Amino acid sequence: MSISVFDLFKIGVGPSSSHTVGPMRAAYDFLEELRARDLLERVARLEVQLFGSLSATGIGHGTDRAVIVGLMGERPDHIDPAIIGPCIEELLESGTLLLDGHLAIPFHWARDMQLHDESLPHHPNAMRLIAHGHSDELHRNTYYSVGGGFVVDEEQARSGELDSDRTALPYDFNSAAELMALCRMHDLRISELMLENEKAWRSEAEVRSGLWEIWQAMQACVETGLHNEGILPGGLNVRRRAAALHRRLLATENDGSLIASTFSAMDWVNVFALAVNEENAAGGRMVTAPTNGAAGIIPAVLHYYMKFQSGADERDVVDFLLAAGAVGILCKKNASISGAEVGCQGEVGSACAMAAAGLAEVMGGSVPQVENAAEIGLEHNLGLTCDPVGGLVQVPCIERNAIASVKAINAAQMALRGDGEHFISLDKVIRTMRDTGADMQEKYKETSRGGLAVNAIEC
Repeated sequence: MSISVFDLFKIGVGPSSSHTVGPMRAAYDFLEELRARDLLERVARLEVQLFGSLSATGIGHGTDRAVIVGLMGERPDHIDPAIIGPCIEELLESGTLLLDGHLAIPFHWARDMQLHDESLPHHPNAMRLIAHGHSDELHRNTYYSVGGGFVVDEEQARSGELDSDRTALPYDFNSAAELMALCRMHDLRISELMLENEKAWRSEAEVRSGLWEIWQAMQACVETGLHNEGILPGGLNVRRRAAALHRRLLATENDGSLIASTFSAMDWVNVFALAVNEENAAGGRMVTAPTNGAAGIIPAVLHYYMKFQSGADERDVVDFLLAAGAVGILCKKNASISGAEVGCQGEVGSACAMAAAGLAEVMGGSVPQVENAAEIGLEHNLGLTCDPVGGLVQVPCIERNAIASVKAINAAQMALRGDGEHFISLDKVIRTMRDTGADMQEKYKETSRGGLAVNAIEC
């Protein structure tokens, strides 16, 4: 399969790429299928069935709401997040769903929004949509949200196709070893090689402008998160902290402690990450990087570089995201970026590795040093479980992004202090992430049934 950097970095809404963005895309795809079959006008009733992890934590992640607005004709990259709440309230009050935004059909939430504990064969994040006419079933399809907003339907999943893109790339790679060999052979940096691959889909100018647009969306998310205050939705009464921390940083407060006086740059990294993930938890607009649950890490590290590196410019943003994308592609191809599949190591771990690689790239690291930075970042997130308290992307998810952002910077620094030689390769760490994810039993993945999710409630 061929994966573009724009598959990994997608503008969407919170709080989850696999539980919110993916299901909204799947519902919109179902709508398009009905339209293509000339069935749209004949729909009299719709059933939504959520399975596995989408059922276990779907309510806390807004899966049910995302599916509904997707059936209304909304897409995650275009929807105004502010309309979701009012749309759902109106549906609950009226019992009427505006299919494709204008076709009124009855929708009884207790009957038509169904949660099933069972997991379907191909992936833990599964949903089935069924359209009925007045006397018969018109169409059904099953979709799997496989992480990072990627969606495959039943036919693709049954054939083993997790991505149908077969675009021929000039420098195709399936491992870090292959990537580094191609860079050596053609005397290319990782960002340069990635740029050549991206040109198989779009022009260089479009690649650069597209990644700059991604960066602008990341900046907007941080800026919004630095100003919004109050309690996050969901019932845990988690208070936003980014705005208050931002004010203290602007006031250059110093309590005289060693950390406060020598680690102030890391305060900025923390506040950038917190701002993004608080916005994510509130259902705001953001960029999957490569998922929503880990969306704060890459923006925080890139903000760090752009704020503190003299002369940083648009070219650095593009190079950072391209190098980060190369690592994300390797994680997705050879393991997973889905928390429901391999735990939070697949989300936060992958994002940490991507951010470390991007930072090492723009700081002039060699190809082996960039690979080493990614390896360090991922290795020290191995075994990280996905255990959201209450099924919400709040505790421990928000702080976890801040910690991993600092870890990514340290990983890049360690790699740049070395010569690129190291004992464990990135390929071996990615395989270990895959195997560790398989070893984790179901309760230690994205189900809110184990780890902190259980102990926090019990205490």
